[in-house]
Amino acid sequence: MKLCAVQLASRKGDLAGNLRRHLFCIERAAQLGAELVVFPELSLSGYEPSLARELAQPADASLLDPLQALCDRHGISVALGLPLAAAEGVRIGMPILRPGAARLNYAKQRLHADELPFFVAGDQPLLFDAGGLRIAPAICYESMFLEHAEAAHQLGAEVYLVSVAKTAKGITEGYEHYPHVAQRLGLPVLLCNCVGAADTFVGAGGSACWDSQGRLLACLDEHSEGLVLLDTAHASAEAITLTGLPA
Repeated sequence: MKLCAVQLASRKGDLAGNLRRHLFCIERAAQLGAELVVFPELSLSGYEPSLARELAQPADASLLDPLQALCDRHGISVALGLPLAAAEGVRIGMPILRPGAARLNYAKQRLHADELPFFVAGDQPLLFDAGGLRIAPAICYESMFLEHAEAAHQLGAEVYLVSVAKTAKGITEGYEHYPHVAQRLGLPVLLCNCVGAADTFVGAGGSACWDSQGRLLACLDEHSEGLVLLDTAHASAEAITLTGLPA
């Protein structure tokens, strides 16, 4: 199976513009044979906590219909980031779109202290099938706690899919932590980070993947928009710089 992490610079609060960029990236990933594509944390809105309430969408938002159509056309699954409205408040959501199947919605279960004024935590783990593998999503802060990955492993996860919005410091810490997760649990880890301005920081890129032995297979730099393509069948990967993205 081929999985693809999209390292992207989202435009602040620009749902329509970011949607066009997501569609472009999914098309490119499909051309490369990807069966699952993941985007950074809150990729469709940009990581902008102060705008989350204004930009929050319902779980069944029609905004995502063009993405679903693309999934159906290419037989590809997509996990992206979006503030999701819930009865309790706004969640850091990860809608998961699958070809010919109902939409799934995962929500970050463990929030950083800085996020507490803006978001409420999700309360349900999630595993989903893609390309014959059981995939466990994780969103940024929670992925830095080994027990989150351990719980997913106990549920039968075969790949740990990590979507983040991290600074240079956060990526440095991640490059120490995620190989340990992979080696300890025997799970490939695919990490997807943003680049460019986000909230009060700059996304530091470094999207990467590690095999089940904790070996780094491929990574992107701290500036480029691009793809990390992981082939789980052959434990190989490549990093590809993206050009021609819509403005």
